Amino acid sequence: MTPNVDHLVRYCEDPAFRSLYRSAAYTLLDSRVVAIATRLLRRERLGVCTGSDLTAALLGHVVAPADCIVLIGGSESQARRLSSSYGLGKVHHYDPPMGFIHDAAATEKCLQFIEAHSPFRFCFLAVGSPQQETVAQRLQARGTARGLVLCVGAALNFLSGSERRAPRWMQRMALEWLYRLLRDPRRLAPRYLLRGPRIVRYLLRGHLVVRARASD
Repeated sequence: MTPNVDHLVRYCEDPAFRSLYRSAAYTLLDSRVVAIATRLLRRERLGVCTGSDLTAALLGHVVAPADCIVLIGGSESQARRLSSSYGLGKVHHYDPPMGFIHDAAATEKCLQFIEAHSPFRFCFLAVGSPQQETVAQRLQARGTARGLVLCVGAALNFLSGSERRAPRWMQRMALEWLYRLLRDPRRLAPRYLLRGPRIVRYLLRGHLVVRARASD
């Protein structure tokens, strides 16, 4: 899973969301804002590995043309563009309907689609949070699918060119959130301007535990 500010606020406030994160085998920090705040408020240095950068690195440098890849979310045209851009020869794409996670039959159809294409090298879940984390946890609990499942949010939009990502200089200055806010204020203002600032309180009051790095 790839937590950002919104995820961490929800983690502190929603026990059900915490259970999703506790089941994750890997948790990679997606937010430079959180990394800076943690360094300033808690004197802890955390590395950042955004979902978009991770997805690009895996598709560009790890996946072989014959590897089985499952894409959940995004359009069929996005899946075709990604396949063409990265030379992917075995891509299985499914875009569940809006609100599918609240429909048992629709959720089951999504889970069965992923399981039907197991074993896979990677399954990229890009259906928003907490839908993608819920799907990942249920796949893990069922134990049928074999492969690495990653929750990558808007990564497919960025990599397929459907949505522009912030310029590199804004990314380096931890201003990617501002770029996205200016492009979509109606949807993102509540998340970034109302919920987001609560992360400061949780970092100051919470008990921060940094996992030891796994040895190679």
